[in-house]
Order: sequence, then structure tokens, then C-alpha cells
Amino acid sequence: MVFSHVPVLYEEAMEYLNIRPDGIYADGTLGGAGHSQGICGRLDERGTLIGIDRDSEAISAAKERLRGFPCRCLFVHSNYSDIKKILRECGVGRIDGALLDLGVSSHQLDTKERGFSYMQSAPLDMRMDQESSFSAYDVVNHYEKKDLQRIIRSYGEEKWASRISDFIVRARQEAPIETTDRLVEVIKAAVPASARREGPHPAKRTFQAIRIEVNDELGQLSRAVDDFVDVLAPGGRLVIITFHSLEDRIVKEKFAHYVNPCTCPKNLPCVCGKKPVVRRVTKKPVVPSEEELERNPRSRSAKLRVVEKL
Repeated sequence: MVFSHVPVLYEEAMEYLNIRPDGIYADGTLGGAGHSQGICGRLDERGTLIGIDRDSEAISAAKERLRGFPCRCLFVHSNYSDIKKILRECGVGRIDGALLDLGVSSHQLDTKERGFSYMQSAPLDMRMDQESSFSAYDVVNHYEKKDLQRIIRSYGEEKWASRISDFIVRARQEAPIETTDRLVEVIKAAVPASARREGPHPAKRTFQAIRIEVNDELGQLSRAVDDFVDVLAPGGRLVIITFHSLEDRIVKEKFAHYVNPCTCPKNLPCVCGKKPVVRRVTKKPVVPSEEELERNPRSRSAKLRVVEKL
């Protein structure tokens, strides 16, 4: 099995991780091990990589790709949001850096039977962890209209959320919606022709919303930032690459909280005693270069933010 993966913002991620040859680093979204390969290439026999992914296919592919590096590699089939539990089980107290490259991997998008893509016909799935029992089929066929509308509007930022959810509910009353192409048909029918003529594919935002719901991506990210900041050693860095505004907003706000956790009114002296936990390494998000955009169009929406533990 070839797990295709083009690491986004690769050089930037390696630079900002500031890798020590004898350090301990976590890749919370192992994927095709593109970033992990770079980390392992900078570690010696004293260093450790902890590679985490909820996709067992990614774990298998990464083990092959990272074979032969001198560092110790620990592979964990789990969710990055369980970082504290993972470190306990690995016998690790603190880490010197961590990388989260969020969103769906190229392999998952391109493997049509995984059901992530609106461009290919496949069963409605979208599970990043194939051992999970909850899939896109459950969201599309069992959620009430108000809940469908909420996630499509909130997670997909789709202005036609009300019409799309209404059309989904009507369509599934005739027969369950079982495939991606059937769902695309329903979405296209819901979105007015004038709106379909410009902008992204009419199903893009709805598919994104359903995928986020199936995998609890935003909830896990929010919890994970807290825990990753907590387990960083002093001087350790957390590098996060996001792919849409909802993810980036969570990361930006979480980082801002740890840079300045003071809860006192801004016009009064601080009496709460809460001190900064991290410092910003990147004042603004780092985005792909023109050269990278030409080489990998999927990187277009990527933003990289970094903090360092004080």
C-alpha cells in the first residue's frame, strides 16, 4: 500500500520545530509520515519520535517509510487529543516539540471508498478512524433537520444550509442516502443554479461540515491545544497547520490565551497573578509560497502558527 502524502509547509515546519538531535517530538497527525521523515532525519540515536494517527493505514505506511532512521520511533494508533494518555503509556513525561497537520490527508481524499471526496462515488463514510462505528451515513440519515442545518452552517460556513438540510431530509424520506454521489445530487438540487455557477463546488462546504462532525475535529483540536501546551518542556514548540478558518480561529484564540492568560480588566493593574505560559514565535500565520502553491494546490488554505513554552 502506498500512502500518498505531500507535506504542506514542510521546510517551515522543520525550521520552527527547532529540532534537537536528542529531543523527543510528537507528530500528532502522522499521515504519510512526510513531516515525520523530516523530524527523524534531524534526530540521532538519542532522539525519539512519537507518531500518532487514528488511521491504521497511516500507521502501517509510516512504519515502512521511517524504517532505518537511527532515532527511536514509537507508533500509536490513537487520536492526538489523547496526548497525555499516550505519553503516560509511552513512559514519556515532557516533549521538546509537537506538530499537528490538521484536516483530511491526500490518501484519505484519493481513496474513494473512504467517502471523503465529493468528486467520486463511494459509500458515505468519512471516518478517519475506521474502527469507529459512527460515519457520515449516520449524520446524513439520522440527524434532525435543525442539527443538520446547524453543522452545515457552523462547520461548513454554508449560506444555503437551511435549503440543503431541508432537501436532505426530504430525499432520505424516499430512500436512505447511502453514497457520496447521491448526496452531491441532493446538494446540487438545493443550491440555486445562479449560486452554482461561481465559487467552489456546491458540495464542498457541506462535505467539510459532515466530515468535521463525524470526526469531532474542532472539539478535539480545542482540547488538544491545552494538553499539548501542558506537556511541552520549557523551550519546546507547538507547530499547528490549519486548513480552514474555524480551525485557525481556535488555534489563534488558544495561543492568545496562553500568551496572555491575565483575566484582570485591561485598564487596571494585574492582580490575578496569571503569567504567560508560552510566547508567540510567529506573530502572523505562515502561509505557503507561490512555488509551493504551484507544486501542491491543496496547500492553498494552509496556515501555520507556532508557540514556544516558557
